[in-house]
Amino acid sequence: MQKRPWIAASVIALLLIMVAEVALSTRRLSLSWDEGDHIYSGYMNWKHREYSLNPEHPPLVKLVAALPLLPLHLKVAPRDNRYFKSEAYYGGRELLFRNDPRYGGQYSAETLIFRVHLAVMIFSLLVALLLFVAGREMFSPLAGLIATALWVFDPTVLTNAPFVTTDTAAALGFFLSAFTFYRFVKQMTWQRAIPCGVAVGIALASKHNAVLLLPLLILLAVGEIGGRWFAARLFPRRAAIRLAAGMAAIAALAITILWSVYSFRFAMHPTGVDMPPLAGQMTTLSPAMSAAIQLCAHYHLLPESYLYGLVDVVRVGAYMPTYIFGKLYAHGQWFYFPVLLSLKWSIGVLGLLILSLYACATGRIHRAREIFFLAFPFFFYLAVAMGSPLNIGIRHVLPLFPFAFALAGAGAAFLIAEKRVWAYPVAALLLWHAADSLRMFPNYMPYANVLWGGPSHTHDLFSDSTTEWGQDLKFVRAWTDQHHVQECWIAHFPAPFILPSDYGVPCRLLPTLDTMYEQDISLPPVLHGPLLLSMSDLNGFEFGTKVRNPYQTLFERKPDEIIADGIAVYEGDFSLPDAAALQYIQQSKRLAKQDPAAALTAAHQAVALVPRGFDENIALGDLLLARGDKPAAQAAYAIAQSRIPDMEPTSQEHWKPILEKKSAASQP
Repeated sequence: MQKRPWIAASVIALLLIMVAEVALSTRRLSLSWDEGDHIYSGYMNWKHREYSLNPEHPPLVKLVAALPLLPLHLKVAPRDNRYFKSEAYYGGRELLFRNDPRYGGQYSAETLIFRVHLAVMIFSLLVALLLFVAGREMFSPLAGLIATALWVFDPTVLTNAPFVTTDTAAALGFFLSAFTFYRFVKQMTWQRAIPCGVAVGIALASKHNAVLLLPLLILLAVGEIGGRWFAARLFPRRAAIRLAAGMAAIAALAITILWSVYSFRFAMHPTGVDMPPLAGQMTTLSPAMSAAIQLCAHYHLLPESYLYGLVDVVRVGAYMPTYIFGKLYAHGQWFYFPVLLSLKWSIGVLGLLILSLYACATGRIHRAREIFFLAFPFFFYLAVAMGSPLNIGIRHVLPLFPFAFALAGAGAAFLIAEKRVWAYPVAALLLWHAADSLRMFPNYMPYANVLWGGPSHTHDLFSDSTTEWGQDLKFVRAWTDQHHVQECWIAHFPAPFILPSDYGVPCRLLPTLDTMYEQDISLPPVLHGPLLLSMSDLNGFEFGTKVRNPYQTLFERKPDEIIADGIAVYEGDFSLPDAAALQYIQQSKRLAKQDPAAALTAAHQAVALVPRGFDENIALGDLLLARGDKPAAQAAYAIAQSRIPDMEPTSQEHWKPILEKKSAASQP
């Protein structure tokens, strides 16, 4: 009893520390990749009940993020009949950066973004508080306190806490669902079923992967019934019936909450909007999944926007390449997330998890049900993630963190309760964990523990939101100011949806995979440095193979400097024909139907720049084949085929049948 005030004060102190960490660090960072379209989508959700913008993410986080913007008098750009994803990205940039006093507005982007970041921080604070509440109920107050401390000081958690993305909310939804379901199976009453239904609803309204809660809760229920059956040597028929009825009520409440965030309306847009048909988006889905989604759409069982987004997430993930250990893979790799967790978790976390495993293995934790309700969701989610084709950052397994931290806290608390001497290694590991966090301030994203060489080596091993996600433009601006740079070139990962010029960076854009679909960027024969490249553009992971990477020559050269562990700097004069050819490749595709002659000219220009270019010769071959010039098309395809042996093995497997099919079609 004497320790309770101290414990409560410690929890409050940890929450205040997290607020300070996030509030102070986010002021030093720029807007990250997906945030602008999320914020704009949430704003339009509130103002117009518009759910066709950014449907690939459910609305809850976006609604919370946009709340602080609702009382403000903001100028909103009208829709421009663009592809729905581009519409949301450009709308977000206009909303945040064109309400600045420089453009006749009243609010700087800095002010708007800070308000939004403080709002979404609530999800991370709720996880921190929930970890203490769950740890206290399942094990002891000390277990909950240790788990909360791990969350509060974790660099990955602090990276994502202010971001307007779905990952922290998903972590809250999954952990809250598992904990409230644990409480429900212990005492099956409607008073405990309701919080669980709300928790599952929060998860569903936060991220599409929350559909995994359906099999997860069923398996947890089977484990609960199996445990009771084993203990009593008699099947608990009444408990099974009550559990099934309770789960039906939980599902009904969760679905109701999901419908509520879509205003209880099936249609994505109140008056209709031009979108690619849902059926056309399902070509990569399994027959069973396609049938289930078509059934839900036909009978309006779930909101149209939710179904559309679910299909889009699966479709995009199927084609996303992976970058790991400095190598490119055409698809996801099963070992990606286990390895990434070993890099992103501090020595403190890894050490406490080892202690927890030791405590469980030696029978020091006598809480079988509690361990089951924490360990099983962890390994279930990890197994699903390991089979996922989408390997673009640690944030996608953020829901694992609360379960792991709760287990680590439990093991440490039980060991200390048994022998006080265990308090010393536990305290040392917690201090190490906190020190890592403080050392990374304010740029937590590229964190890696010392076993992997620290944050300066993260970009050598991984890419995307693991190391650099557009959050470092303020560091780039400081660098250009410090070096008195007036002219430069930059490949910025989120461009053209977030521009370096928005933060006063005086660089002209270099083309990337994302800019080539949105605008033409012409490059001179020689570029005068400095050249600045986001690591995620430099390694070319979005292109899927080094053969298609327009910056491979720079990637193979050591940078002269690295800004914020995420932006490579190259001094000197450079010729980048592969990058210069991107605009002509895209022009050839864009003009293929409306102006075939101009398209062919563009393709020839691309090949003139890179005679043995892979994409260049495919583009040329496609146009020649369409004109009926099969011998010339065959020659272009042959050049492209000659580059396949230079690719990584998984990329060879992907491209070889594609080129064989094209080559066969061009046979005279």
